[in-house]
Amino acid sequence: MFKTVLTTVAASVMLMSGAAIAADQPIIGLITKTETNPFFVKMKEGAQAEAKKLGAKLMTASGKKDGDTAAQITAIENMVTAGAKTILITSSGDAIIPAVKKAQAKGVQVIALDSPFDGADALFATDNYKAGILIGQYAKAALGGKPAKIAMLDLFPGHPVGAQRHNGFMTGFGLKANDAKSNELSSTPETVCAADTDGNQAKGQTAMENCLQKAPDINVVYTINEPAAAGAYNALKKAGKEKGVIIVSVDGGCAGVADVGKGVIAATSQQYPLKMAAMGVAAGVDYAKGGKKASGYVDTGVTLIADKAVAGVESQSVKVGTDLCWGNK
Repeated sequence: MFKTVLTTVAASVMLMSGAAIAADQPIIGLITKTETNPFFVKMKEGAQAEAKKLGAKLMTASGKKDGDTAAQITAIENMVTAGAKTILITSSGDAIIPAVKKAQAKGVQVIALDSPFDGADALFATDNYKAGILIGQYAKAALGGKPAKIAMLDLFPGHPVGAQRHNGFMTGFGLKANDAKSNELSSTPETVCAADTDGNQAKGQTAMENCLQKAPDINVVYTINEPAAAGAYNALKKAGKEKGVIIVSVDGGCAGVADVGKGVIAATSQQYPLKMAAMGVAAGVDYAKGGKKASGYVDTGVTLIADKAVAGVESQSVKVGTDLCWGNK
């Protein structure tokens, strides 16, 4: 009897202790633009690993495609209801801002990853304007003084990441362009075609096919990301024009770096989503335990990766890019 009572009491203490631990476990939300883009897949992996390491509970959600703000708004609301004290989000557009403000009014810290938006408590991201400048400088040097006929395969109008990469590329190429604060896409006579791809390979291929019909002698292709670059290359190859056209891009993902090695992409600006997400989760745990919010902009780094170096433009090799792809090390 006495032994039974002791066992029951011990079990109750263990249950109470477990409940207390669960109650103290920080809940952190991660909302990405999509769940299929390799960039966001790696971001999720980074967040999961850091959450496990720091003893946090991670909730995840995403839109169906770039620009799906409705799904992101729903995810914000659900995460707040579930008790998340920090939400990390790669914004698909400014339509999320009212939902963000409501979350913040309830004491939730909201950190922007990769994509800035007004009102975020902090931003952990690549310097996307610099990423554009690097590939613009590379394309200019690689063209070797020939007249430029450029296709711009963009994200979609109005998005800050798309604008920063686009305008940064043009600046790096030596063309007149808006600064990093503008969300307007610049254009000059050298940009003979522009099209939106949503960062999607199939749409990138269609966009390039249309551009070739408009301007068959395109010799430089800027792409918002590596899936769009792969689509552009497919269109060029289908038309027998893949040789002599310089494709540059941004991401530096493992598949994208492999495409640099294969000659599909001439150069890419590598960013580090795993690092972004891990830093965001760590900031969320700090806020939950100590009440200190993250603030300001944290540059998570960018490196130009190229198979063939060009004079005057600093770059790293495909081997280095492979070792670092997505921020694995």
